[in-house]
This record gives sequence, structure tokens and C-alpha cells, in this order.
Amino acid sequence: MRSSNPVLTRLTPVQPTSGYGAPGDPSRVPYPQPAYPPVVQAPADRMTIDDVVVRTIALLAVLGIAGAAAWVMVPDGLVGLGIMGAAIVGLVIGLVIAFARVTNPVVIFAYALVQGVFVGLISKVYETAYAGIVVQAVAGTFGVFLFMAVLYKFRVIRATPRFTRGLIGAMAGVFVVMLVNWILSLFNIHTGLRGDAEGNAGWIAIGFSLVVIVVAALSFILDFDQIEEAIRVGAPAKMAWTCAFGLVVGLIWVYLEILRLIGYLRER
Repeated sequence: MRSSNPVLTRLTPVQPTSGYGAPGDPSRVPYPQPAYPPVVQAPADRMTIDDVVVRTIALLAVLGIAGAAAWVMVPDGLVGLGIMGAAIVGLVIGLVIAFARVTNPVVIFAYALVQGVFVGLISKVYETAYAGIVVQAVAGTFGVFLFMAVLYKFRVIRATPRFTRGLIGAMAGVFVVMLVNWILSLFNIHTGLRGDAEGNAGWIAIGFSLVVIVVAALSFILDFDQIEEAIRVGAPAKMAWTCAFGLVVGLIWVYLEILRLIGYLRER
């Protein structure tokens, strides 16, 4: 029914009953609406490779600064005590982070700080005995790290389940052997794996040190795989702290063992 108001009548559209535009006219089609792609918001709290790189560099910076400070500030008479104390505290914090999957940056920075004191004091001892050894060990450590990164990048070595099981077994075996060897040394029993009573290293010690370096270097493959998998599944950004912690642990392990190996070779 049409309105009696002439204005409303004029504004009310009149539907044709026949001809062009009428219902049933094949030319009467709805105006095509533009198809817009769905709006997808990228999650801001997902881990990226940049997150891991930045956190790893930050931890290494703290470790280096703490090591340099300990080198300069700790008196020579307290170096041995400082090494022992930092080693124990660092081991406890590291085990807590590893087994409790801690992602708190304060705790992880505390680990880097304590380990910096430990590494710095040991480096001071070796540098006093063998001038220039620290620079050589640092260069060797980052050389090993980059080499393993290239091997992983080009899939020369992959973290298959078999590889992972074998490497974990090798790491456990190395730690058990080192622990038993250290306990025996307390009773003045020397197996030669870490030198004799006077600290002189034979080929057995050199060979064992090379084995430890290889095992420690291969542990980077597991770290790289963990980082890649975490990014693939969209792990939260805080997991970058765990990944950075793993890389720093591996770098410290490789550095200390290369330091020891160069010391052996300097003695020959």
C-alpha cells in the first residue's frame, strides 16, 4: 500500500511487475560484492629466531663482562676458591633451569653471571701458564659453533631419533667417566684421562679431550633442532630463553674443553 504523504510516495521505490528489472528477469542479478581476504592477526607472543639470537648475545655479554671482572678483581690467592664456588653454584642453577624448564630471565642471567666468574677465573689460570691461549680457545669455540651450524643448515647432520638417543647416551657416558675419574683423583688414583699427578698429559688425555669436544659440538645439533621445532609449532616467546640457555651451555662446554686441549698440546 502506498503512503498518502507525497514526499514519502516519491521516495518509495516502485518495483516493476514486468519487463527489465522485474522479478524473474534473467538480467536482474545482484551487484557483485568485492571479496576481501580474511583478516589474520599475527600472534605477537610467538618465538622467532631473532628472539633466540638477541637473548643468546645478551647472555654471552653478561658472561663476558662477569668473566673479565673476576679476572681483574679476584686476587690470585682466592682464584682456586672462586673457581670451586662458582662451579658449584653454576651447576646447581644450571640443573634447576634444565630440569624445571625455567624461562625466567632473572634466573638465566644469574646462571650466565656465575658461569662468567667460573670461566673468567679458569681462563686467567690458563693464560698465566700459556700466553695467548684464551684467544685461541675463543676462536676455536666459535669456529666449532659455526661449523656445526653449517652442517645443520645443509642437513649434513640431522637430529633423527636414532641420532638423539645415541648422542644423549654418549653425553651421559662422558659425564660418568669424568665424574669417576675426578673421584679417583681425590684418592691419588690417576687414570691418565686428565693427565698424571704432575698434570702432564699423554696421548690418552689428548684423545679423550678430542672425544669430549666432538660430543659437545654435536650437542649443538640438538639445540638447533629444538629451536627450529619451537618456531614451527609456534612456541611462546619466553621459550627463547630456554633455547639461548642451551646454546650458552654448549659454548661454555666446548670452550673449556678446547682450552684444556690446547694446554695439553702446549706441554708437548
